[in-house]
Amino acid sequence: MKFDEEDRADSSEVEDRRGMRFPGGGVGMGVGGLGLAGGVIYFIVQVMASNGSPTAAAVGRLIEESQRGVQTGPPVPRGSANSGSQLGGSCAGVTSTSDPAKFVVCVESNVQSFWRRQLAAAGNGYRPARLVLFTEATRSGCGVASARTGPFYCPEDDRVYLDLGFFEELHQRFHARGGDFAEAYVVAHEYGHRVQDVLGIERRVRQAQEEHPEQRDALSVRLELQADCYAGVWGNAAYAAGKVGRAEIAEALDAAAAVGDDRIQKEVTGRVRPETFTHGSAADRQKWFGVGMDSGDPAACSTFHDGG
Repeated sequence: MKFDEEDRADSSEVEDRRGMRFPGGGVGMGVGGLGLAGGVIYFIVQVMASNGSPTAAAVGRLIEESQRGVQTGPPVPRGSANSGSQLGGSCAGVTSTSDPAKFVVCVESNVQSFWRRQLAAAGNGYRPARLVLFTEATRSGCGVASARTGPFYCPEDDRVYLDLGFFEELHQRFHARGGDFAEAYVVAHEYGHRVQDVLGIERRVRQAQEEHPEQRDALSVRLELQADCYAGVWGNAAYAAGKVGRAEIAEALDAAAAVGDDRIQKEVTGRVRPETFTHGSAADRQKWFGVGMDSGDPAACSTFHDGG
């Protein structure tokens, strides 16, 4: 992934808690993330075939109402200038290898700039979500953020939590090939959840889950699926701007597959139980990231349609 002088990292949107000790430790549970704790954590992405339930259909209609506010607008300008710390300033030449933390901040700034302008073009406002970089564990509005849960977005405090060690685990334990755009995809997925929160999609789905607990997993996977698709929409813009090549897109698709439920369950338990999926299969995750990547249109991320 290539950044140039026009791309800037906005350090005002970042809390760097790396190296800070968190008393108590423990495993936290993120909401809306790419988490890995004991093998299978509560939300990632799945294509969910419709079971024809009234709940899924009703929520689908609500989601579609919100979706109308995320139509494709004019070309999105890149980045906004801000400096003030070692994580701010120009992103030119920054890679996930040369400066892992700065790279993540560069991606975060680019993704949020994209959605700020995208939603403004559609007549909606976008409020930035802060990025919290931490080591091992820290507090969040959704409980303890732990390296074992992986990255996640917490709607209770409007923050994305990320331990950079997650990328190493993704590569070593779950055999993703890695690469700049693979890591960028993970960050973009979490900010897809921010878009859902801003549009009210996240709140409506959580309410439906409380009212119909038997639909909790089905609704969760649809929500996660849409966040993956939104990551692809941003990826489409990055490709159009010449920041990403086709080989890197393949790396991101590989990362999406690496955190599929089937892959994680097989790695951790040695068996696959589709009836317990809350994240989605490798093929499912790749499909919906690809939908966003190919279309560049948020309206294509219609994961709440019956039939997925």
